[in-house]
Amino acid sequence: MANSDSTAVTGADRPALRIVDESVTRKVALAALVGTALEWYDFFLFTTAAALVFNAQYFVSEDPFVAAMSSFATLAVGFVARPIGGFIFGSLGDKVGRKKILMVTIVGIGVVTGLIGLLPNYITIGVAAPVILVALRILQGLAVGGEWSGAVIIAVENAPVAKRARYAALPQIGSPIGTILSSGGFFGMLFLVGQTNFDAWGWRIPFVAAIPLLAISMWIRSKLSESPEFEALMESGETEHAPIRGVLTRSWRQILVGMCSALLGIGGFYLITSFVVFYGTKVLKMPYETLLLGSLLAAVFEIFVLIWAGRMGEKHGASKVILWGGVASALVAVPVFLAIDTANPVLVIGAMIIGVATLSVPYAVSGTALTALFATRVRYTGVAITSNSAGVISGFIPLIATALVAASGNSFWPGAIILLVVSVLTALSGMVLPALSIEEEGMKH
Repeated sequence: MANSDSTAVTGADRPALRIVDESVTRKVALAALVGTALEWYDFFLFTTAAALVFNAQYFVSEDPFVAAMSSFATLAVGFVARPIGGFIFGSLGDKVGRKKILMVTIVGIGVVTGLIGLLPNYITIGVAAPVILVALRILQGLAVGGEWSGAVIIAVENAPVAKRARYAALPQIGSPIGTILSSGGFFGMLFLVGQTNFDAWGWRIPFVAAIPLLAISMWIRSKLSESPEFEALMESGETEHAPIRGVLTRSWRQILVGMCSALLGIGGFYLITSFVVFYGTKVLKMPYETLLLGSLLAAVFEIFVLIWAGRMGEKHGASKVILWGGVASALVAVPVFLAIDTANPVLVIGAMIIGVATLSVPYAVSGTALTALFATRVRYTGVAITSNSAGVISGFIPLIATALVAASGNSFWPGAIILLVVSVLTALSGMVLPALSIEEEGMKH
């Protein structure tokens, strides 16, 4: 059954088939990709630094688990801010346009990241250091709350209906590119300056590098074309005056199911990367370089998985790909953590690659699935609230895993169980998505 629970679908919400210039579609998707790459570069810098250096730089404690949990709590605060940003920027994106909001969010993300790189540590300015870090993290979370959803939406709404899964997968590639740049930046600084200098000041360089990257991203994103579907709404005067109320009152089922569909790609990723980096270095006593190399190689493989899974979504429908990816991730959850617990560098890196590859299958098509849940005039708001609500839960996963590992005597089982549960939830959502999605000619759910 098609979705009839979302806001009533008008002619502008379900436009007639139109001729699409795919050269324009590719340019829009590329511009969206560049912006999301910077977004995830900045965000992954923080997650990696939370596991490697923030616990020592900003949270002073003789107990490494307490320091790590304080650091991961700061990571979680950014995720709590994301839905608020989703409400703000999603609503504005449905009122004034996708392109304008995407320029604002990318500036906010880049500037905050540069400021984190310049922030003095606890020894220098005392308690003000962690307080300012938390404030910057909140600002970064607000901006991220409107970034990914807008990038995916503008790519989808500029694409031919039958090829939306293909083009919606392109902004997703920003995630592994951001991981490669952030992990590569940390790995390169470790190699160039050594462990002591890295801990003292070398970790700051990748953060400050966000400023020139921001300038490049702004130039490319300024050439984005506005969504033709949104322009049609503007011309017909059918934009939504209260998109937040409309989504929350009429599309709460879509929000809940959409959250589950996005949970593995976001929360599972942070478990396999940020938490595993902490577990490997602090519990297994492995060198930083090995874990960063694992994150780097996993991201490289992820690019190819995202492209392939996007094509599978185009051929078979996003919901089927989400179901298959969730099942695959559930099957490898325990073997992945068993391999990590060996502390064998080859097995650990291989496990990180396999874990990220399987959870990337549903992540590749999550943009397609989420945009299909909401009518055009409330799409930005609906997707932003849904994805960022999943992000809130995801942000607490490393914190929860760290606490459970400490309580279990440094056992790996909490990580494996969390990945298994999240995978099952995502797989189940894939079974429900088609019934809640808006039917459109040429679109496979």
